[in-house]
Amino acid sequence: MDITTLLLFLPACFALNLAPGPNNLLSINNATHYGFKISCIGGLGRLVAFIFMLCLASLGLAVVLRTSELIFYAIKFLGVAYLLYLAVQLWRAPVEGFALLKATQNKSPLTLMKQEFFVASGNPKAILIFTAFLPQFIDPEISTGYQFAILGTLFLLLEFIAIMLYAAIGLYMKQLLVKPKSKRIFNRVCSSLLIFASMGLLLGQRSKS
Repeated sequence: MDITTLLLFLPACFALNLAPGPNNLLSINNATHYGFKISCIGGLGRLVAFIFMLCLASLGLAVVLRTSELIFYAIKFLGVAYLLYLAVQLWRAPVEGFALLKATQNKSPLTLMKQEFFVASGNPKAILIFTAFLPQFIDPEISTGYQFAILGTLFLLLEFIAIMLYAAIGLYMKQLLVKPKSKRIFNRVCSSLLIFASMGLLLGQRSKS
């Protein structure tokens, strides 16, 4: 794999990592409620999901998900249902103060990791990144497994940088949400964005290529 390929891959990949979506929204929300470190640890859950997708793609098994309409829509509807569930939970979250919120919800890092994992896994478009985007940078003359390992590792590294950046945004916003009214507005805006994300996922079309 030559340096020119990597120079093309890195900015394009990072743009995908930074694109606003349900998982990045969760990073902001989790940092706002539980702090920067806990949000970053929770973000590891999506990396686990992406590692699983990378393994599928490298083995060629992801093609099954890409071409099977039944499996694609089953994953899609599960993802939509889970996003709507999170939206309702966030809309109804208490706003008496961050200390009370932590005491009443007290979500562990493992719980947040599971949340990130299921959100990432419930979006069938995520696996298309590994079946449609990464292969564009694969040289057929070289071992595909070796190249998937390099590109996949770079993707995961850039994804974690994106997790930290969105968590930092959430940490900054925490300082602004000192009043219950402000926090209620924030929760409901995030809830609405999750609903819009779920609708976008629901209305998205399956790739035919």
